[in-house]
Amino acid sequence: MTDERSTRDELDIQRVLFDYAWACDNKDWDLLHSVFTADARLDYSSTRGPAGGREEVVGWLREGLSQVLFMQHLVSNFQIDLSGDRAAGRAMFYTTVRVPGLDGLMLTGGYYDLAFRREPEGWKIELLVEDNRWRNVTPPGRE
Repeated sequence: MTDERSTRDELDIQRVLFDYAWACDNKDWDLLHSVFTADARLDYSSTRGPAGGREEVVGWLREGLSQVLFMQHLVSNFQIDLSGDRAAGRAMFYTTVRVPGLDGLMLTGGYYDLAFRREPEGWKIELLVEDNRWRNVTPPGRE
């Protein structure tokens, strides 16, 4: 049986990942920076991006995402395992992106492999590995 605290923790952890998606979609770089621990390890190598620390990877995201016309993340199907002030899990993502110079929409999907840590200000992401499983560009007029 799930107790009230673990239910609250799971909801708070999901909120951190929702904040991550909102920050990327809305180009809110302060919010994006805030969802990660100072020593976070982030890996976007499945999209030919960097694997590194928070400052390096948030800078890369800022540079790349500032160029897109719009983006919308959907994050779902959470699997979260809690252990005190730490948690590990996975979530699925589906992202729609309008890229300048590209006719049609780019659609991507896959999984986030994750680790979280409770800090004084709340839960933060300490590990995020984007496992991009597929990408498709919809032809113009079929968006």
